Amino acid sequence: MKTKYVCQACGYESARWLGRCSQCGEWDSMVEAAQADEVKTAPAHRRRQSLSPSERDGPQPLTAIDDLAVKRLDLGLTELNRVLGGGLVPGSLVLLAGDPGIGKSTLLLQAAVLAAGSLEKVWYITGEESARQVKLRADRMGCRSGNLWLWAQTDLEALIGQIQALRPALLIVDSIQTMYAPDLDSSPGSLAQVRECAARLGAAAKALHLPIILVGHVTKDGGIAGPRVLEHMVDTVLYFEGERHYPYRILRAVKNRFGSTFEIGVFEMRDQGLAEVLNPSLAFLADRPLSAPGSAIAACMEGSRPLLAEVQALVCPSSLAQPRRVVTGADYNRVNMILAVLEKRAGLRLGDHDAYINITGGIRLQEPAMDLAIAAAVASSFKNQPLKEKMAVIGEIGLAGEARPVGFPEKRAQEAEKLGLTRLLAPRGTKGKVKNIPLEILEAGTLIELLDLALAPKQS
Repeated sequence: MKTKYVCQACGYESARWLGRCSQCGEWDSMVEAAQADEVKTAPAHRRRQSLSPSERDGPQPLTAIDDLAVKRLDLGLTELNRVLGGGLVPGSLVLLAGDPGIGKSTLLLQAAVLAAGSLEKVWYITGEESARQVKLRADRMGCRSGNLWLWAQTDLEALIGQIQALRPALLIVDSIQTMYAPDLDSSPGSLAQVRECAARLGAAAKALHLPIILVGHVTKDGGIAGPRVLEHMVDTVLYFEGERHYPYRILRAVKNRFGSTFEIGVFEMRDQGLAEVLNPSLAFLADRPLSAPGSAIAACMEGSRPLLAEVQALVCPSSLAQPRRVVTGADYNRVNMILAVLEKRAGLRLGDHDAYINITGGIRLQEPAMDLAIAAAVASSFKNQPLKEKMAVIGEIGLAGEARPVGFPEKRAQEAEKLGLTRLLAPRGTKGKVKNIPLEILEAGTLIELLDLALAPKQS
């Protein structure tokens, strides 16, 4: 049988092995596959089963298509429902990815038990563990439900046959890399198997109006293992992330056909499983040191949720020819830009100093509204002066050293006031947008004004 070599990152095919993919540039990603994989796909009638009779007749005018009011499924976890856009849409295909051991299976097992309280039959398909192992983890977490069915199965044809016969209300597959289609010659987890299994499960979801959640592995680079086309085949892609040494986990949507991609859900890992963090701002600021140089509070927005996070900076003289720049939880290139603007526009000599920037709590925030908070923390550490007490900072920095306004200032101010803060340092024009909130609004137009307003007076 003839063979070919397929890139596991982008799906590029080559007649010979290549050390580096010619299309995406990934190293050591070419895997041998049989030529027959391309022709041994699902039969035409199976691929067409997701179409309704009216759709098979041909195209229709938009106004002639019947409206369908879809009631989303409540998975029992407020944070998970928030990221999905209000719940799980029937007939949707959701992909959940994350690092090994981050808590993907724990999250879905908890959601399955809670959903089984209102749904007649929820199936949890495990390809990596036995049913007894899953039961052992459920007992440790205190999860029990007679409507949750466990099945250790990796044969896709057997799974789809049982789905069509018994019609569950929700299906969870852990994981897609362990499933295999018997009519393909390649091994489970290969490019052809992952692509074909996802396609057939997607067709079954649309045909039976069945919501399906797939678990996906993550590579060492942080991307979803397998072909990139897998992310295009599903309706929603969720990433479960967090630092292993911190208890907090962030659930983030990077693709969502039925909701926003800017929402996040926050969980805390405990002995009994994952607990929802309904007020993450309070959790992230609980152990914040008071009146410490290099510490600032940033008021961020993740979707419709305001979030307060502590930005810490440590600036000290460097003994190296090229000073160190270490960034944790923020965008490395943007922090370097802020340091350059501080040196050029505010006169801080940072070129011969090491700079360490950290977002506490093990979370990652990429919003431009954090620029002023990072700049304030760096200046505070450089001058060894703490910031004014009970103050949150918002705003973007331009290359000319100007402070630029950001969106939703009122929601950010409300979150700051809720946690007992009394000041808000923001760009000019913010005061007119924040009304009926008992906060002292300090407005800065440039970085120099920012430093004058942010830093507490020196004590003799």
